[in-house]
Amino acid sequence: MSATAILIHIIGGVCLLLWGVRLVSTGLNRAFGAELRRFITRSTKNRFLGLFSGAAIAMGLQSSTAVTLIAASFASKGLLSTLAGISLVLGADIGTTLAAQILIFDLDWLVPVMLFSGYSLTRIKKGGGYYKYLGNAFLGIALILLSLQIVVDVSAPLRDSEALHVLIIPLSQEPVLAILFAAILTWLVHSSLAMVLLFASFTLTGAIPVMLGLVLVLGANLGSGIIAYVDTLSEKSVGRRIPLANLIMRFAGIVFVMPFIHLIQPFLVDLSTDPARMLVNFHTAFNIGLAIMMLPFIGFINKIVSRILPDKSSADDKDQPRYLDYSAFETPQAALASAERETLRISDTVSRMMKNTLEVLRTDNAEMMRKVSKSDNRVDILYDAVKKYLARITNESLTEKEAIRHQQILSFATNLEHIGDIIDKSLLELCDKKIRKHLTFSDEGFKEISEAYHHVLENLTLAQHVFMTNDLKMARQLFHGKMKLREMEIQTSEKHMRRLREGVSETHSTSSLHLDVFRDLRRIQSYLTMVGYPTLEEAGELHRSRLKEA
Repeated sequence: MSATAILIHIIGGVCLLLWGVRLVSTGLNRAFGAELRRFITRSTKNRFLGLFSGAAIAMGLQSSTAVTLIAASFASKGLLSTLAGISLVLGADIGTTLAAQILIFDLDWLVPVMLFSGYSLTRIKKGGGYYKYLGNAFLGIALILLSLQIVVDVSAPLRDSEALHVLIIPLSQEPVLAILFAAILTWLVHSSLAMVLLFASFTLTGAIPVMLGLVLVLGANLGSGIIAYVDTLSEKSVGRRIPLANLIMRFAGIVFVMPFIHLIQPFLVDLSTDPARMLVNFHTAFNIGLAIMMLPFIGFINKIVSRILPDKSSADDKDQPRYLDYSAFETPQAALASAERETLRISDTVSRMMKNTLEVLRTDNAEMMRKVSKSDNRVDILYDAVKKYLARITNESLTEKEAIRHQQILSFATNLEHIGDIIDKSLLELCDKKIRKHLTFSDEGFKEISEAYHHVLENLTLAQHVFMTNDLKMARQLFHGKMKLREMEIQTSEKHMRRLREGVSETHSTSSLHLDVFRDLRRIQSYLTMVGYPTLEEAGELHRSRLKEA
């Protein structure tokens, strides 16, 4: 076989390896993504638990980078502390080495089994895509094993290649250059696991010496830290601290190990004389040793990265989306969860607008009225961001259940934006009219308005719970809240007319104002009630029409 043919086969094998790693990572992420994220938030209460959790998750995802990106995303949203995130990624680095330990075995017999199982699972239509993603993971494992077999078989003749010796000699003589070369290569292919397995296969055939392989493994570990840090440059400072801490720890570990690397090889030989196994064992030992060495000092490392990347506070930050994770589109469950949190933030802003508007009606505070109007601008900005974010989640990548949730999030966000407009363009105009004309509600009239306001605010909180849980009992309660507000409006209209007949002066001056406030509150309540319709309709508790059949 010619050198060109060998090179083409190796490049093909590497591409197959990367494709396999990506299939495993994406498949397991899609199949168990929600469970993994819940597991992360619950299992990082102390550094040791975080370490073991990171190792377990990385073994499943076949990628420490994926775990680091998830941790950075969670930290940006305030769901994970930097301290817990650092212990998590230390464990994740160990987890990928354990995955390499398994994959380096002679598992050629497993390739047809995984191909058949994976293909069979992808043909199952049930489970909302769960079996399809699990099947993709099985196919990925088969591709990884197949690619390693191809690279090992094809690279054997390279042992005597002069061109390869020309490259190996300077790398062997300049370990720093070899580390940088491996780090850049790892960053380009975006997988340290793939590169470690590739270097192991080269040492197995004798294409590169074991000592150079050990140095290249160190470079792959450095490249792994670079991948996560570069991929989170767009995150907030608090989110970037975890990958930066990981990169600093990896660099410190390499600097510590490098002078003693010649002394390490004899210990590796005692464990196994297989060159490929020696590299994988070194990879595992390096990461376990790094975790043992760094775990007691993660508090100090946290202080360092906090100084390098301090929090940036800006007045404009309040008007910008906080929870939309633009790196999560490959995992629709995570992307939808991000949109949910941002929509709840819109809901909280609308709730404050409601409370402040009632305060303006009570105190005639013009400054607070302007503050409420600015809050509506924030609602518009956040709604536009959520709408564009949801538009980037394509229907083709969603399961039926996820597509329904996608529509629910968009619908609730749209309704909240309409409520913000009602407050800004109608209720605030009524407040402005009251202030300009120096009008005053009667004590009884304002009490009725206040009760109605608090009723709608309670239903706004209830709507948030229905939005998050689709709870049938709460959806019924929300629907009854709409009818109760209607009854309150009828009762207050009757009382209002009675006060007019009795000649209460404040009632005469604020008559239209009083009724208009109730009209707007009913419109707001109607938009809130709509969030419960899908739950009630699914339970068969809604009539299709209020009209009698002909």
